[in-house]
Amino acid sequence: MFEFVVSGLRSGIRGRSVQIVFALGLVLVAVAYLSASFSPRHPRTVALDIGFSGMRFTLILLSLFWVQDLVAREVDRKIILQSLSYPVSRAAFLLGRYFAVLGLVCLSAAILALSLLLAVGLSSPNFDQEFRVSLGLPYWATIAGLVLDVSVVAAVALATATVSTVSLLPLLIGAGFAIAGKSLGAAADYIARGADGDTPFLETWGGPVEAIRWLIPDLSRLDWRDWPLYGVPPHLQSLTWSVLMALAYAAIVLALGWKALERREFG
Repeated sequence: MFEFVVSGLRSGIRGRSVQIVFALGLVLVAVAYLSASFSPRHPRTVALDIGFSGMRFTLILLSLFWVQDLVAREVDRKIILQSLSYPVSRAAFLLGRYFAVLGLVCLSAAILALSLLLAVGLSSPNFDQEFRVSLGLPYWATIAGLVLDVSVVAAVALATATVSTVSLLPLLIGAGFAIAGKSLGAAADYIARGADGDTPFLETWGGPVEAIRWLIPDLSRLDWRDWPLYGVPPHLQSLTWSVLMALAYAAIVLALGWKALERREFG
């Protein structure tokens, strides 16, 4: 498995992904810096909030492209036969590629996080806003939550690549899963509160949303930005269950992908 991790990291680093990350980091700095001008009272809060959203979008996009490059393309072009010709299990190949993607995601997250810190530091440096943002432990905990969020999306895309016969399907499924997982929590909370008295909407969508909650995890629970933005830390129990949910879901999805890869013929 270690060989597949190393080869995947080398492939990602030798490609243009690192240059893309640096370019996106500069764009993130610019967007976060400019967005601060829209709030004369809390410029750093706005810059940090916009930056977190931009980081999630960027990391998910990059992870899907890496899954596409390291797994989906190999399966589609049957290059995977060369990797499987060695005396290694298919599980080792799958996990090796997954951890390679995670390594690249962590590297990118570190670059983007440092870029965002720079943007927030440059946002209205002479303005002392009433509620200061926290750029210590709360900030890095939020970055860790984003990485965990992306790791679940990458696991779904990777598992899809093991059964897909269309090269773009893992990219599309992964993107759709990322959107659905992020918006599911808000939709479920809205329905749980009675949908503002909209009975027809509640009757129409209450059942489907409840069913979807058993299939798709609520990735919004991994968004802890209120901690660095407003000094509101997540409850320990909620944080623990959110992390366990993400790890368990990724493990289950990867196990299903491994079973699918074991049964697939590449002849």
